[in-house]
Amino acid sequence: MEKIATFISLTPRLLLTIAIAVTAPETAWANKDYGPLISYTQAPLQSVRLTPTLRSGFPLEENKVEMFTALTAASIWAHSPDYHFDYYQNQLQTGLRWQLTTRWQVEFNYRWLYAANNHLDKITINFHDLFSIDQAGRDQKERHQFDIYAPDHDINIRDFSGDTLTSAFTFYNQYQIIDLENHGLSFGLSLYHNNVSHGAFEGSSTEQSVQFNYSYQLDINTFYTSLGFTNQSSREVENSFSHKKRTWSWMGGYQLTLFEKHELHLEYRWYEGAEDGETEFSEAANEMMLGYRYLMQRSAIEISIIENIFNMDNSTDVAFQLAYRHQW
Repeated sequence: MEKIATFISLTPRLLLTIAIAVTAPETAWANKDYGPLISYTQAPLQSVRLTPTLRSGFPLEENKVEMFTALTAASIWAHSPDYHFDYYQNQLQTGLRWQLTTRWQVEFNYRWLYAANNHLDKITINFHDLFSIDQAGRDQKERHQFDIYAPDHDINIRDFSGDTLTSAFTFYNQYQIIDLENHGLSFGLSLYHNNVSHGAFEGSSTEQSVQFNYSYQLDINTFYTSLGFTNQSSREVENSFSHKKRTWSWMGGYQLTLFEKHELHLEYRWYEGAEDGETEFSEAANEMMLGYRYLMQRSAIEISIIENIFNMDNSTDVAFQLAYRHQW
């Protein structure tokens, strides 16, 4: 509840900033090319499987190609009577998307999620102290631990720093349904294969998802939303909770073009609980992301922070991300 109260207390200041920017003189429209920030959920169960991401309903220009790379550092702290999660996870995501025609777009991407010390414990504790957010026991435990303990699921993993959690390739194919000046609607299909050959999280899976993406643009304001459905019936991974075979996701985002080269992004992401059981992981995971994008002639740099809300015990505590995108 303390995190929610802190977020609510910051909302008036954020709304004031947006109001000033929206009412400021502006002749250029927002940039459609890059769409939402490059990002992937950092919730513990959703991040190790195929989970739809927020995408633009607008296409790229015909025959345009984009390459992207994103680095993410996350601190996981989830504690309940059923389990205890305390570790760091880091992610490298890189890929290429290509607008083949005015209707068809393809994307290939690779995502490596691994456990390693990113020293976020101190930053997280100080951040919570600064805004009077409850530490939920984090400050009473030794820092930089790598522990997953869930006795009812026969899971007890310790000292797994250096292990790979996910090594996955994804192919995404998108069809443009509507492409108007203010409105864009697209439909996409993802094919995903994860293979971890050794370590505590050894296993493989082939998963699929479909999603609809809609975008609306009004001058310097752009709104995004995606609705996704995922099939994970073939998933077999060591030291994992029993999982639902099929899950839903919904994501919404807002892009504000402050000035010619500067954008602010705010996103909310809802993921159906991934566990097929009765722990906190069976309930929906909720994430908020605040990000900034700086535009250059043919590229963009993105900085963002991800924070869990509503349920403190089934999503990442905090994550920071840096991304680079280049188009030609």
